[in-house]
Amino acid sequence: MDAFWCERAVLGDGVARGVRIEAGDGIIRDVEVDADPRPGDLRLHGVALPGLANAHSHAFHRALRGVTHADGGTFWTWRTEMYRVSARLDPDTYRRLATAVFAEMVLAGYTVVGEFHYVHGRPDGTPYADADMERALLEAATAAGIRLTLLDTLYLRGGLDADGAPVPLGEEQLRFSDGSVEAWASRRARLAPGPTARIGAAVHSLRAVGAEDLAAFRAATRRAPVHAHVSEQPAENAQVRAATGTTPTGLLAAAGLLGPDFTAVHATHLDDADVAALGGTGSGVCFCPTTERDLADGIGPAHALHAAGARLSLGTDQHAMVDPFEELRGLEMDDRLASGRRGRFTPAALLRAASETGYRSLGWEGGVLRRGAACDLVVLDDASPRTAGARADQLWLAATAADVTDVIVGGRRVVAGGRHELGDIGRLLRDAIAAVRT
Repeated sequence: MDAFWCERAVLGDGVARGVRIEAGDGIIRDVEVDADPRPGDLRLHGVALPGLANAHSHAFHRALRGVTHADGGTFWTWRTEMYRVSARLDPDTYRRLATAVFAEMVLAGYTVVGEFHYVHGRPDGTPYADADMERALLEAATAAGIRLTLLDTLYLRGGLDADGAPVPLGEEQLRFSDGSVEAWASRRARLAPGPTARIGAAVHSLRAVGAEDLAAFRAATRRAPVHAHVSEQPAENAQVRAATGTTPTGLLAAAGLLGPDFTAVHATHLDDADVAALGGTGSGVCFCPTTERDLADGIGPAHALHAAGARLSLGTDQHAMVDPFEELRGLEMDDRLASGRRGRFTPAALLRAASETGYRSLGWEGGVLRRGAACDLVVLDDASPRTAGARADQLWLAATAADVTDVIVGGRRVVAGGRHELGDIGRLLRDAIAAVRT
């Protein structure tokens, strides 16, 4: 049995002092408050938060940070740069890059990640012998010490034209596709979950997957967590409507995919019917504020979705930055800009979006410090130049990733004193990025 004594910790009903957490097999077995530390307890000073969830990641996009801004452009021109990086990935370079990126996440306070993964085959589209790219990601997460839900992604066509006609896969997209739902499901079935890994599923988008394939996709997922890019761009909505007469959300609803196991990613450009459908089914919606700003996507209707009953979570997507506190602040601050009002979400609601609902969207019981949940904790320095003077129940609105001192995942201390067990993560990132960008 492992035991952690927290000077202060955020529990379901607020901030408590002297919180002692006992864990076995990576699960919280008991929580005491107003407790004294016992011999052998790991003492954690500052404020302990529940584990934080990165519900939407494309690990290889990290190679694009800080190199795509010189010529302006749009989401679509940024995508061209993304294709160039994806062409250089192989199982070894992908494992090295993902290990470094996942370690950067843990160092920032993330304890679970949903990897929206679609680089399946070789550059010419031929499959690897044994799901080698997927196994590289599973190995990377283990090495970095983070929980992983591998959102294995269906990608069947190159998109839609302005009239809604399907576009064949481009040369740069061949490796994203298994060729059919059946081939995708067969490869995915070879992947096994583990103590800190789950196998989920995803529809890349309603541009890349047609309505005719959604029923077979649904049958193959067997109540796994299912995610999909939804209405990230106005052009996507226009193309899907031209093809089908409805919105991406409308297509997903008709296919029976909405519900508690489903998460729409971005959901930036929704109409009122889309909001009602997502909220009314208890679906999740994952916002990625720093990416949505970076790509000039727009500001999604977060407050309206929350009010309608949708479960909000947060992700870093293309990793314009890796900082859970910037993402949760972005949810509130972007909505302030759109509405002209403050306090769109309470501090507690923002923390839930960054923790418990993100865990749920990825198929885990966690993101909360209570008996039976995953023993994942993040400790913040409450006396740094950024956090000094902040209330403990609003600390996450002042902190940055630089204020994370300790990270516990599955009862194991992966970050201690602000240092990841793998050592110099900046160097790991530099070397891994150089291998796919030169």
